[in-house]
Amino acid sequence: MSNLNLETILSLGEDVGVEFKRCGNGIGNDTYETVCSFSNRFGGDIYLGVEDDGTVIGIPEKAVPDNIKNFTSKVSNPNYISPTLYLSPEIIEYKGKKIIKIHIPLSSEVHRFKKEFYDRVGDSDVKVTATSQISQMYNRKQNTFTEKEVYPHVKNEHLRLDLLPRIRQMAINRQPGHPWGNMSDSELLQSAGLLGEDIETGRKGYNLAAIMLLGRDHVIKNVCPAYRTDALLRKINIDRYDDRLIVETNLIESYDLLVQFAEKHLLDKFHLEGYQRVSLRGIIVREMISNVLIHREFKSSHFARLIIEKNRMFTENANRADTGDYITPDNYRPNPKNPIIAAFFRNIWLADELGSGVRKLFEYVSKYSGKDPEMIDGDIFKIIVPLDDNYSFDMNSGGSGSVAPGAGSAFSYAGSSMYMLETEPIPFSKNMDSKIYSANNNGINELRNKIVLLMREKPSITTKQIADKLNLDGRNVESHIRALKKSGIIRREGARKNGCWVVL
Repeated sequence: MSNLNLETILSLGEDVGVEFKRCGNGIGNDTYETVCSFSNRFGGDIYLGVEDDGTVIGIPEKAVPDNIKNFTSKVSNPNYISPTLYLSPEIIEYKGKKIIKIHIPLSSEVHRFKKEFYDRVGDSDVKVTATSQISQMYNRKQNTFTEKEVYPHVKNEHLRLDLLPRIRQMAINRQPGHPWGNMSDSELLQSAGLLGEDIETGRKGYNLAAIMLLGRDHVIKNVCPAYRTDALLRKINIDRYDDRLIVETNLIESYDLLVQFAEKHLLDKFHLEGYQRVSLRGIIVREMISNVLIHREFKSSHFARLIIEKNRMFTENANRADTGDYITPDNYRPNPKNPIIAAFFRNIWLADELGSGVRKLFEYVSKYSGKDPEMIDGDIFKIIVPLDDNYSFDMNSGGSGSVAPGAGSAFSYAGSSMYMLETEPIPFSKNMDSKIYSANNNGINELRNKIVLLMREKPSITTKQIADKLNLDGRNVESHIRALKKSGIIRREGARKNGCWVVL
């Protein structure tokens, strides 16, 4: 946020979507009341370290990290905010003073703070106690978001609850100590907002968000007959396709399948950020696919599509348009189409906070192809990314970037490309599978890929178990693990015997 924009907000003062709060060494309960009222109304922004009249008093610099940590912990704790929220505060420096901005998106749920309901009326947070008013709040949400639709006859056996252990681990990898790690299955589903109630009819049960995230394929097809994502490669046979993947499964596994398809057919170009090389392809693919899965109308008869052509790739999905305009980082204001699903993806690190995707696409697409993407907010939402296999931002600017000769050379975590290792020669072992090892080090990258994937699937796996699975000598595995830790891709938590691996 620029100081000019902030000065405008400070001069206009508080309103239905802006709230100023004093903040010292702690955050008061009235801040969480505002979080609920914004979530229950139209969303809004809270500025901590600002007086009611817009005077910036700031927050003690030493108190800023603890305030952010305590805030994010409370809003993700069902004992305080129910259903829980995933919010990412932003630190702003204004005239030498630190303030914290918290963006609260419009939610599809009705939220409570310590079991009390709050709504936003003008520039005030109002506690709501009347049953009729509470019912109106639920009805307002029900009519806005189709993901809230309740299906009382959907039972546990209709869902892929076997995915929950993996989901818990992904959440813990995203945020050590994440509340989902210690919750039972039913508590996790409740905390994620996947159980709902239709106040108008009194029906209770799993909602559409639960079905799309975790439903079995036949249940999803029964509820949303036209739901599918069609992935096509059209580089040679442009009238039909060179490769095709039809995805009709739950959103968690759909993400993995679509990322694998895209990474299979796109060159990976590495960009140097500080001392780390990041996969431009991985960042771009992650943002495009998370968007096409999260922010779509599932009841629409329009198929979502991912199409890769010679000079461009694009996604399309049915949409409830807000503006009908081209989206840019300057004019975009986060407005989630399916907040429950979006929050679920953010909790397991398959998506970032609202709005960051637009900024990332514009930043990294220009480095990937030398041109800006197009994002069109119509009844059919489109993201168009230009492709140019010969362009390299780092090479053109005299950096050390490179283009990988083929797909699948980046580390992948839950379908999302991670950092590439700078490899060093290692001694060849007669026990090493010759199909895995190659003298040009490509085999080393592939081998370390496999080690990372094994750790992701089973964080408690031992070095010996890895060696047995890959038919390697234990000392060679230890050498690879040391390199992975040195490169910041993994770390070890806990004791040697009872600890676990964390993929970063």
